[in-house]
Amino acid sequence: MPTEILIIDDDADIRQLLKTCFEREGYLVAEADSAASARTALARGGISLVTLDLTLGHDDGLSLAREIRAEGDVPIVMVSGKGDAVDRIVGLELGADDYISKPFNLREVLARVRAVLRRREVSPTAAPTTQAKHEAYQFGSWTLDITSRILKDGGGVARDLTTGEFNLLEIFVRRPHRVLSRDEIMDLLKGHDYSPLDRSIDALVSRLRKKIDDDGSKPAQIKSVRGIGYMLGVDVRRV
Repeated sequence: MPTEILIIDDDADIRQLLKTCFEREGYLVAEADSAASARTALARGGISLVTLDLTLGHDDGLSLAREIRAEGDVPIVMVSGKGDAVDRIVGLELGADDYISKPFNLREVLARVRAVLRRREVSPTAAPTTQAKHEAYQFGSWTLDITSRILKDGGGVARDLTTGEFNLLEIFVRRPHRVLSRDEIMDLLKGHDYSPLDRSIDALVSRLRKKIDDDGSKPAQIKSVRGIGYMLGVDVRRV
């Protein structure tokens, strides 16, 4: 199935610039200049990735991002003129896979889009190539299947994680009871072609906690270590 990118931006010049760039690389491209037209494009299906501007005229890009993430796991790359740290953190906290500020370099946009798509190449339903290479870990009542990139709860129900959340959880389950600083976490995430901001680590951890801890106010699994960073505080075994 061809890779189709949906460009959501109310600036026609920006849409044309990105469209030309993506089409030269062989991607199919759809365009939307508002939240309404974006919903229409997404409803027909087939979209592999969304680039989203946070300022969409009368529409709120953050609200649209929240809506897209609530309805599915289509990767979101925010390409926005809102470049301050707060907007970036909020965007990543809502589930964006990456955030690029305007004005941007087309090569950087293309490289980041490719990186996000690369991380999504392994389908959650795809079977492992060989049984010997299958890798999964159990911690608490959860099972993280590294090979299939699926997180299952104690009842065997798959739970949605963004790419960044899954990669962060993988880092923790491979290093149980080990305190990791924010710098270490950033370096390890970069190994997944993911380049978060320093402060966005806290947002990413907070978002992950809400999904795997019953009581986010008293984290039982991912613990904060004052002045250092974070640690997965439960035993992990390979299954």
